[in-house]
Amino acid sequence: MERGAPRRIDEQTRDWICVIARCDPRFLGQPLSGWSLAKLRDYLTATGYVTTISVETVRRVLHERGVSWQATKTWKASTDPDFTTKMRRILHLYDHPPPGGRVRCVDEFGPLNLQPRPGRAWRPQGHPVRLRATYHRDQGVRHMIAALDLATGRLHYRIRDRKRWREFLTFLTTLRARRPDQKLYLICDNFSPHKHPEVRAWCATNHVELVFLPTYASWLNWIEAEFAAVRYFALGGTDHRTHTEQDTAIGTYIRWRNQRAQPKTGFATNSKIRHPDYPFKAA
Repeated sequence: MERGAPRRIDEQTRDWICVIARCDPRFLGQPLSGWSLAKLRDYLTATGYVTTISVETVRRVLHERGVSWQATKTWKASTDPDFTTKMRRILHLYDHPPPGGRVRCVDEFGPLNLQPRPGRAWRPQGHPVRLRATYHRDQGVRHMIAALDLATGRLHYRIRDRKRWREFLTFLTTLRARRPDQKLYLICDNFSPHKHPEVRAWCATNHVELVFLPTYASWLNWIEAEFAAVRYFALGGTDHRTHTEQDTAIGTYIRWRNQRAQPKTGFATNSKIRHPDYPFKAA
């Protein structure tokens, strides 16, 4: 037996409310780029979809049908003519590391300048953490070069003042020294220092293969997710005054993380990129 007052808004009207909410207001002749609940309510009553409705009812109707207020996001398609071939090569390395080889994802993180960084923290309502504003940042920037070892899940990193090919090559020598008996497969983007002739020559003579990402497809590099965690847990909500202090915070987090690391398996297992007909230029 149903309880409570009967619904004054039928199911078809509720469907229309959700359809209109998902429309661009300009498509409906409104001088708006987006709806607020109040403006959506006003449009519904002005056009006769409903005679009267409260803002709270509009909110509940949208919530019941899974329509929520979301920020827009950007996407970038790869323009690489060899996108599919390169993507499948990288996915194969993720899924089936070569016997006697080691797959590592390499990239730069930064620039690491000194500034108050927004973050999140548990606080009493109405009492957020306050950070100072900065007008002058005159202590320069630093850069982190890091590699994610898929076999262990550990991060190996160095923080340097520059990120030229020299710094990159020096970092590669440290990776080589850690696994002198294994071929290294290094997945990296198309940043020019990664393709410098000196770097390529050294890799050719030291059993290191550089596996380049498709253009505009940095999301294929597994280390990007780890950088997001570094940004969130090591830098979010901080206000370091010196590079030494900031470098220490990053290093402390990475050491803590590495102690709990697990092998990396199952990259994007349920993603559309795994479909054999995944379309070209649809990243």
